[in-house]
Amino acid sequence: MRFTKMHGLGNDFILVNCYEEKIDPEKAPALAVAMCRRCCGVGADGLVLLLPPERGDVRMRIFNSDGSEAEMCGNAIRCVAKYMYEHNMTKKDRIRVETLAGMMAPELILENGLVKSVRVDMGEPRLGRSEIPMAGPPGRVVGEPLVVGGASYDVTGVSMGNPHCVIFVPDADSVPLREIGPRIERHDVFPRKTNVEFIQVLNRDEVKMRVWERGAGETMACGTGACAAAVACALNRLTERKVTVRLKGGDLLIEWAADNHVYMTGPATEVFTGSY
Repeated sequence: MRFTKMHGLGNDFILVNCYEEKIDPEKAPALAVAMCRRCCGVGADGLVLLLPPERGDVRMRIFNSDGSEAEMCGNAIRCVAKYMYEHNMTKKDRIRVETLAGMMAPELILENGLVKSVRVDMGEPRLGRSEIPMAGPPGRVVGEPLVVGGASYDVTGVSMGNPHCVIFVPDADSVPLREIGPRIERHDVFPRKTNVEFIQVLNRDEVKMRVWERGAGETMACGTGACAAAVACALNRLTERKVTVRLKGGDLLIEWAADNHVYMTGPATEVFTGSY
């Protein structure tokens, strides 16, 4: 089976073009676990399948390194858009991608015939507790206390088609992420688990973020997480609605625009191709 290794700011994926390769959908979770192993497989945060669409230009399925399926991934969708254009699957500069979180529309920013970066309309954030989803009474979750392991954290809940729990901290680097992240990810209040973002506000236009991704652990970057962080910052009146999110793997520009859609702009990189 041929595959392509790509990453968005270090959040890395194995892309398989299912127009050319055949994968049994029931075996995809186990295949993701095997291929994503860092020492015994290709190594990646997730397996991404490009499939024929029903309504858009392509259908994207994402399986985390633990075999669970994600509704959406901002870094992966940028990789998909770049792959499709540079591998001659499309010559459109705006691609309609079907995901479990709905239709997404990455827009290619080109330079000398190559994809320099990708701007993605990530849709509207979902802020109701049941939409995240999160247990408890109806309404938004903004700065709400959450007790984890005897400690209390003020959390803001946002869904970008997948669940996010955003926590503001004075120093993101000092957070014991591998200890706290999985406890919050699997907390009883999140029936479908959650991604966890720790945010350090640098100024009104910049934040620093570390992320614990549901099903993958700590990653170098998370596109939907950066979008959720920007929305949470605005809800808590800590930044403007357009911010640069600084991640371990690099920067993403996020804007929660007047039309209530969140727009993400960042790079995607092809690393190598191979056979498995």
